[in-house]
Amino acid sequence: MSLPFESAYRHGFARVAACTIPVVIADPAANAEAVLASARECDADAVAVALFPELCLTGYSIEDLLMQDAVLDGVEAAIERLVEASVDLFPMIVVGAPLRHRNRLHNCAVVIHRGELLGVAPKSYLPTYREFYERRWFAPGDDQVGEDIRVGSLEAPFGPDLLFEALDVPGLVIHAEVCEDVWVPIPPSAGAALAGATVLLNLSGSPITIARAEDRKDLCKSQSLRCLAAYAYAAAGMGESTNDVSWDGQTMIYEGGNLLAETERFPDGPRQSVADVDLDRLRQDRLRQGTFDDNRRTYEPQFRVVHFELDPPAADVGLRRTLDRFPFVPDDPARLAQDCYEAFNIQVSGLVQRMEAIGRPKPVIGVSGGLDSTHALLVVARAMDRMGRPRSDILAYTMPGFATSEHTKSNAIALAESVGATIETIDIRPAATEILEGIGHPFAEGEPVHDITFENVQAGIRTDFLFRLANQHGGFVIGTSDLSELALGWATYGVGDQMSHYAVNAGVPKTLIQHVIRWVISHREGVDDAEAAVLQSVLDTEISPELVPAGQDGRIQSTEDRIGPYALHDFALYHVLRFGFRPSKIAFLAWRSWHDPEVGAWPPGFPDEDRYAYDLPAVAKWLQVFLRRYFAFAQFKRSAIPNGPKVSPAGSLSPRGDWRAPSDGNANAWIAELKAALPELVEE
Repeated sequence: MSLPFESAYRHGFARVAACTIPVVIADPAANAEAVLASARECDADAVAVALFPELCLTGYSIEDLLMQDAVLDGVEAAIERLVEASVDLFPMIVVGAPLRHRNRLHNCAVVIHRGELLGVAPKSYLPTYREFYERRWFAPGDDQVGEDIRVGSLEAPFGPDLLFEALDVPGLVIHAEVCEDVWVPIPPSAGAALAGATVLLNLSGSPITIARAEDRKDLCKSQSLRCLAAYAYAAAGMGESTNDVSWDGQTMIYEGGNLLAETERFPDGPRQSVADVDLDRLRQDRLRQGTFDDNRRTYEPQFRVVHFELDPPAADVGLRRTLDRFPFVPDDPARLAQDCYEAFNIQVSGLVQRMEAIGRPKPVIGVSGGLDSTHALLVVARAMDRMGRPRSDILAYTMPGFATSEHTKSNAIALAESVGATIETIDIRPAATEILEGIGHPFAEGEPVHDITFENVQAGIRTDFLFRLANQHGGFVIGTSDLSELALGWATYGVGDQMSHYAVNAGVPKTLIQHVIRWVISHREGVDDAEAAVLQSVLDTEISPELVPAGQDGRIQSTEDRIGPYALHDFALYHVLRFGFRPSKIAFLAWRSWHDPEVGAWPPGFPDEDRYAYDLPAVAKWLQVFLRRYFAFAQFKRSAIPNGPKVSPAGSLSPRGDWRAPSDGNANAWIAELKAALPELVEE
């Protein structure tokens, strides 16, 4: 069945719920009804996998009542009831129950879907220390591989070696372990992940003590990160016996080390953590991190696979996860401040090392009054401070051309002066005119022809001046182009802004640079009030190369009018570079992120008046521009870029680093995939 574009299940997501319910001690029938009530809510919410706590059909804390046949018979009847009732329910239901097998009792995860008992996974490691006494009742299940079990009238595979794979949701492979299993040095879920499991479940009892909740979160976060998986956790809560312990009903879902959802603890009723797990991301992470599968070769985990069909709904079910409009820019103020601190200092330390290694030359930089050169100048100034060198050794040049505005020129001069750099103005118009005359360009004859040659002559002269000035003054040229411009090929190749001796901004995307500048202002990173005022003026200026004179309406040349909004280009860049996502998925995520400015968080400090939106046609339009420029055009420029520090964990575009691609490529496959998903919005 083909799913609509609006469906999260079409784009590699699967909805998972970690549920906690009030239990009735030693009453499997009542507890089964509580499970069903929660499972029906999950069904209405299009949840694929619904996880419940350890021994939730009896209560974890019933102790010797676990050995009573009346209770154990009731458990089997409750499981039969759940299997029968699950016929009309969408979610896979995973519940905890004590089950008899041969001569022992096992603490089990019971997996049910669409009227079938798919399998039973026994707990491998039984705590019998401090308040725990599980070996009194249960047998460890780590040796029960390759087994089957009878549960009332039902029969199913039994063992810790079970994976459950959905045939119609690519990448959804589930493994269940029970409570203590994740507290041991090598949890069963680690082997399951190596064998292909992407969604790891933990049914937990886990009575609460001070700080144990944080320990649980650390374990779940670590296991999801180390296993490149989703990890869902559900603990026992209301109704458990409080003879000697208490319970908090903690539930949470992590994915690759990131918390997707959690519920409040000590709830007064049933609760569910619900999140859409990105199966594509997990698969891509494993493809890219080759050591993940190398680890499988070392341990050779042996698992049986139980297949099932999920049959996801063919409808828009929403998207239950936080999306970042600006994936390079965190919404959390503390995280953003930390990222800005690290980005700035990565650039500064890289530049210091390079200057120290090549004889402490004078940095030569062209300043335009725009974002990139402003930020690069701040990096250079701090590098000079770290080296104990005078900022006057910074040789800054502003080089007005045919379209340079007085506003940006004055900003460039004021910033350089406030930083303490040596600033000089070189008017490039005479040299540019001479070249235009020499090549017979119509502009030299007075015609208003502002083509690419007209623009590149100016960009090339600026770079030529900077290199010759570096020769003359014992300096080296600081590159200012950023990661976003490299992605789009928005630079003049060779003798132009594509070239420098060291490119400090090459790892920083355009959407992050403005926030790093804001961070420099707010934290007064080597800037005074005068500098801060100039920096704010730069932030308030529209992005423009200022190579073409303003039109009759007085509007200046706008980069984003010409090549599209950096917000959408950086969005696409992040998901292409970091995850290799399909264009249709990127379009889906961008549409979900940007369709309504009132929905979702904005980065701290982002001006209210600039909070804009993009509809799906706009997303598709600019995504096509990105794909064509990124895959079919810009690589020849990236293949010859100078050194510069990697900054973002999403990657860099250095041909010596994260991105190595042919300079004579094409975008055919990417455009075709997008057109198949959005035929009315994609051009031929």
